[in-house]
Amino acid sequence: MNIALIGYGKMGHMIEAAARERQHRIAAYVDPVAFAAGNSEGGFTSVEEMLTAQLDIDVAIEFTRPDTAVPNIEKLVKAHIPVVVGTTGWYTSLPDISRLVTEQRSSLLWSSNFSIGVQLFFRIAGYAAKLFNEYEEYDVGGFEAHHNKKADSPSGTAKSLVEWVLKELDRKTTPVYDTLDRPPRPEELHFPSLRMGSVPGTHSLYFDSTADTIELTHTARSREGFARGAVRAAEWLIGCTSPGGSGTLKRQGVFTMDDVLANLK
Repeated sequence: MNIALIGYGKMGHMIEAAARERQHRIAAYVDPVAFAAGNSEGGFTSVEEMLTAQLDIDVAIEFTRPDTAVPNIEKLVKAHIPVVVGTTGWYTSLPDISRLVTEQRSSLLWSSNFSIGVQLFFRIAGYAAKLFNEYEEYDVGGFEAHHNKKADSPSGTAKSLVEWVLKELDRKTTPVYDTLDRPPRPEELHFPSLRMGSVPGTHSLYFDSTADTIELTHTARSREGFARGAVRAAEWLIGCTSPGGSGTLKRQGVFTMDDVLANLK
């Protein structure tokens, strides 16, 4: 695949390494800070600048910030470049973006977390919630922790995790992510955030009774799992069936990691 990296910070560098590991080529880099001097081959300060160069790009992988993600996605969709989006915090614009993807007959794959381990963790948590749904003596809550440079709070992963739980737990209907200065109401699922140091990401879910506590935790050791998952999602989106190969099809529509995991081996 010829990949355009939109965002060349820590995640961008890791995606580059994961892509090269799977024998893909980085055709373009877009980052207004990293390439402000304009002295790097294949480096651009904006998506518009990259599109003007008319490069051979199979798919774009976007990891930037919530305030830049939506305009980046819009430009890529209109250019009919399949795009994989790992930026979180922009999901209020998802309905409008989905309509644009449909109108343009383009393709978008988004996820709050591309780590295969996290995706499996979501499903484990959902199944656990289904089991505990029958036992009202267990209260449910949790927390997430990330590095102090993370732009959004709560994390997109935390929101997805809570959604998986709420789908299976009748007695909890309302997520609360803020700090509480009162006891949570029975229908509220409290899931606050912690920002500190260099923590790649920890998400913990608790089922607690007066007799015992069951804890489910996913701890990322690094961002490598996110990067590898994003590359594999890009392969799926354009039908790349072998490392270093090119796309054999172009899926049209809006997809998530649920679609990828249904076919991923």
